[in-house]
Amino acid sequence: MKKILCLALTAAAMSPAAFASTQPSSDSSSTSIAAPGGSSATVVPATTSALRPFSRLALSGGIGLGGINLQAAVNANRYINIRGIGNYFSYSVNNVKIDGNNGSNGVDVSGKLNFAEGGVAVDIYPFPNHGFRLSPGVTFYNQNGASANGVASAGDSITLGSQKYYSDSADPMSLNANIALNTHKQAFSMTTGWGNMISRRGGHWSFPFEIGAIFTGAPTIGLNITGSGCTDQADAADNGPSCVSMTNNATAQQNIASQIAKYQNDVNVLKVYPIFSFGIAYNFKIR
Repeated sequence: MKKILCLALTAAAMSPAAFASTQPSSDSSSTSIAAPGGSSATVVPATTSALRPFSRLALSGGIGLGGINLQAAVNANRYINIRGIGNYFSYSVNNVKIDGNNGSNGVDVSGKLNFAEGGVAVDIYPFPNHGFRLSPGVTFYNQNGASANGVASAGDSITLGSQKYYSDSADPMSLNANIALNTHKQAFSMTTGWGNMISRRGGHWSFPFEIGAIFTGAPTIGLNITGSGCTDQADAADNGPSCVSMTNNATAQQNIASQIAKYQNDVNVLKVYPIFSFGIAYNFKIR
C-alpha cells in the first residue's frame, strides 16, 4: 500500500512540469511542428524587421533638379537609414544673342550651368513596413551656379541702372556675370519621400522618390564690365565724347553697382534650393 501511495505522489508532482514543457512560450517567435519519424523541428519566421544594424547596403541611381542623382544607404536600425547623396549636371551654351526690352540688345553671350553637390541625410521611417519617411540632412559640398560672358559689338547696348550704354567701336564692352546658388556652402536640408531603399518587408528593389529643400541662403550676383561704353549712340561709331571707360569711370561703376543691386533684390526671396528626384535602388547584404 505504501509503495502504491509513493508512486501516485511522484506521478502527481511530475505532471505539471511535463505539461509545462509541452506548451509554447508566450514570448517565443518560433513554432514547433511534427517531422517525419516522430521528431520535431523548429521554424523561425523570416522577418526583415530583425535586420542587424549596418547589415545591408543600398545603391541608387536616378535624376532630379540637380541632374544625375546617386545615393547609397545603410540600415542603422528598424526605423532609421543613413544615406549619402550626390548630384551632378553641367550644360553650356555658346553665342546666344540677347535681345531684351529696356535691357541688353544684340549682345552675344556664352554661358554655363553647373550643379555639383554632396551631402548626408538621416531617413526616419515612422512606420517601418511602409515607405513614407522624413529626412533631415546636411549638404556639405555645394558648387551650384551659373556663369555667362559676352562681347557687345559696336552699337550694341547694355542698360545699367537707368543708363543705357552703347558699345564703343574702338574698345567694345565685354561682360562677365555669375549667379551663385551656394551662399551657405554647408547647409541644412529637409526632405520627405516614399520608398525605403532597404525594405523592412524584404526584397531587393525599390523606387525612391524625394521632395524638399536645401536652405542655402539667397543667391549672390556678380557682374563685371570692361571696355568703353557711350551714352550717345552716335558716338559709338567713332569713340565720341560721351564714351567712357567702364572700369575707370565713377558714374559707370555706380550704374553697374545699381544694376547688381536690382538683380540681387530680385533673387533675395530665393533662400532655399528645391530638391526633387526619383530613381531605382537595389540593396544587398554586407555582413
